[in-house]
Amino acid sequence: MEKITSLRGFRDISGEEAEQFIRIELVSRAILERLGFREISIPILEKTELFKRSIGDTTDIVEKEMFTFIDRNGDSLTLRPEATAGVVRHYLQEGLQAKERISRLFTMGPMFRHERPQKGRFRQFHQVDVEIFGAAEPIVDAELLWTIALILGRLGVSQYALELNSVGCKTCREPFREVLVSYFSKKMEALCPDCRNRLSRNPLRIFDCKVTSCIDLVKESPLLFDHLCEGCRAHFETLLKYLADFGVDLLVNKRLVRGLDYYTRTVFEVTSGELGAQKAFLAGGRYDNLVEEMGGPSVPGIGFAIGMERLASLMATSQALKKPRYYLALIGEKPVAFRIPIMKALVEGDVPVSYSPDPKSLKSQMRHADSIGADYAMILGDGEIEKGVILVRNMRSGKQAEIPLDVAGLADRLEALALE
Repeated sequence: MEKITSLRGFRDISGEEAEQFIRIELVSRAILERLGFREISIPILEKTELFKRSIGDTTDIVEKEMFTFIDRNGDSLTLRPEATAGVVRHYLQEGLQAKERISRLFTMGPMFRHERPQKGRFRQFHQVDVEIFGAAEPIVDAELLWTIALILGRLGVSQYALELNSVGCKTCREPFREVLVSYFSKKMEALCPDCRNRLSRNPLRIFDCKVTSCIDLVKESPLLFDHLCEGCRAHFETLLKYLADFGVDLLVNKRLVRGLDYYTRTVFEVTSGELGAQKAFLAGGRYDNLVEEMGGPSVPGIGFAIGMERLASLMATSQALKKPRYYLALIGEKPVAFRIPIMKALVEGDVPVSYSPDPKSLKSQMRHADSIGADYAMILGDGEIEKGVILVRNMRSGKQAEIPLDVAGLADRLEALALE
């Protein structure tokens, strides 16, 4: 019978990568909670209209990449391609705009996009999503970017670039739209079919096109940054000052746009040359009109999302979350009586431990310990019991030492023991 394998673009996460995911979650959670953020969990399945209204029906995500289907009741449902829309829906549905002057929320979990799988990009991928509602001041933008630097620093990721831009607001974008249409209309033949369509519907989307001919045209096109209104320019300049105070290094990229329609003013990406062509692993920006466009009051917002697969690939092996794992090897009849007391003492003392349910020869148990990646073996035989000790062996170096067979204090003694 043919084996059933995972779907293209969907995959299992295990081993070291799973440990890296756990560390990303723990570090992000610790720093965000310290800064007053509250964790929420939102559904992976939402009404399709939620994403059409928030992301924009002219974006590649809505037009080409969403997993959408009609359910038994005839409703159009979509697996979430990003988290911000769902968090905004939650914010309004729970009435947080009336309960809190400023809401700080974050969520973690899988997202889904039907795109071509490639290095660091899959059809099911995972994000840490962070949002702030109710604060329009540039100090909040700077704080979020500083938060990103804190998370990456704690994870040991130092080789990256923070690219920053302003995409303005309605006041400066409407006049600039005419400037763009005039420029690209004269170069219509060089535009890809999608961008010819975007020219009449949403010309700013041309800046996000990945087709070479369009990229070349964009390199010479007018810049929205040069047409910012007074308010947007002041916001950006103040943001740069605050980032300098926080000590956050950045690169102003005046051609940076994001692939979602809801962004206003501040947009940013964090990139790494180690990721190849798809070099961004974190991105976000301000969306001061989104809550209102989704049926709520006029509430400013800003947020970012971390791509966990890409970030994990940048983390050093040593940055994976891994406490030393101990393996309990028992030799003979008498030592078996110590198995449960030792296991209880270690697990309750937060020390990972494994064992063989059917202990055979020491050689067999050592093979078992090696196969599961144990760092240390605790060897207990009749001789050790007579001496009142347990033998601890470093599975890598072979060094070993005896420690007292005091079950109550065993966890502390193991953590204090250095066998390099």
